[in-house]
Parts: sequence; structure tokens; C-alpha cells
Amino acid sequence: MKKVLSLMRKAIEDFNMIQERDKIAVGLSGGKDSLTLLTALVNYQKFSPQKFELIAITIDQTNGKTNFSPLINHCNELGIKLDIVKTEIFDVIFNKRKEKNPCSLCAKMRRGSLNSRAKELGCNKVALAHHSDDLIETFFLSLFYEGRLSTFSPVTYLSNVDITVIRPMLYINENIIKQTSKNLPVIENICPANHLTKREDIKEIMKKFEENFPNAKKQVLNAITHPERYNLFDKKIINKK
Repeated sequence: MKKVLSLMRKAIEDFNMIQERDKIAVGLSGGKDSLTLLTALVNYQKFSPQKFELIAITIDQTNGKTNFSPLINHCNELGIKLDIVKTEIFDVIFNKRKEKNPCSLCAKMRRGSLNSRAKELGCNKVALAHHSDDLIETFFLSLFYEGRLSTFSPVTYLSNVDITVIRPMLYINENIIKQTSKNLPVIENICPANHLTKREDIKEIMKKFEENFPNAKKQVLNAITHPERYNLFDKKIINKK
């Protein structure tokens, strides 16, 4: 947890993620990433120079059929309120629509439910558990499947719901999270598409990269998070000259 807190603090300070009197909703899915995020933020809150409030929100995709008691108990131990939002996302995607590529729609529906509930609870920010591997994988997903140089931002303001999304674990790699989350009450992922997605393909590609280039992930992360290193041409500027 010490390493997680150190890297989280750096990301929060680098991107000015948290301000005085923020009320932050932490998206708690029950996976290792979100549990690590919540636990780390509760610990960070103790020494943060800014005073802020935390609440955990879990989106129940099975409309009450999932046992969230491990999350409830963990939040009670942390002294954090857990708000569980019942939805029919699982039924809509896999039974009614029978989506062959469910990830995009599922993520959109879960984010919509999370942001709406956060706003109802008076939160001005939502914290998501994306880590450095997620950042890199999203970059390559956009590159290979969309032909774009793009990934998510550390801080994103959503004007439609007046919520700011922050990603405090941006500098933390997945291996550190795996080690940190060993004693956390991780809930099994019920998604039928788990480990069968395009993101998993990118994970395999990154493994092969690192066999030949041991610092590949670190170098890609540095390139993405340091705009002063960008050196791509702009056709509009060239044509003007």
C-alpha cells in the first residue's frame, strides 16, 4: 500500500485532481483495481492537505442477484458509506440485445448509472480505478482499431452531468495492484466476455513487446504523460508554411 499511496499522491498533485471540500464518489465494482483505489483514497485522506469527502458507489448489473456483502463489510471497516445502485444492465446486454461485442455498451451504461447517482448524492467528482496498464492498452486499442493516437485523460470534466472524473491510479501498474489487493475482498467478475476481449489481445501484444524491450510499458507511459515529448507533424501547419 505504501507504493500505491506514493504513486497516487504524485498523480493527484501532478494533475491537481483533488480540491478542498470535494465530495468524491469512488466507483466500486468489487474488482482488485477499484478495491485498491477506495482503500488507498481512504488512507490518502488521512494526510491529504485538502479535506475531502468520500463515498463508494457500486453498480449492481444483475438487479439484486449479486452478493455484495464482502464490499459492504469492507466499506464498514473503512468507515465509508456504500451506495448500491440496482440496474438491469446484464440482462439488457446479454439476454435482450445479445451483444456480440458488449464492452463498449456495458461501459457506457455503467458509467451513466454511476455518474447520475454520484450527482444525485451531491458529489462533484467521480474517481475511477484505471491504472497505467489501462492507459497504455487504451492507447494501442485506439491506434490499432481506430487509427487514432488517443487515450483517456487523468482528469475529465463531463459537462452533461457537471461531474469531473479523476483517475488517481494513473501512475500505478497492474502488478503493484495485484500485490496490494491480495487481502482485499475481491468479487469474481461475472461477465461472460471476461478475458475474451480486444483489450486482452493488446495485453498479449504488450507481453511480447516487453520480452524484447523490458522497459516498453514505462517508455510508452512516459511518452503519453509528457506532452513536451510529442513530435508528430501537423498537416495544416505544414501546408500553411
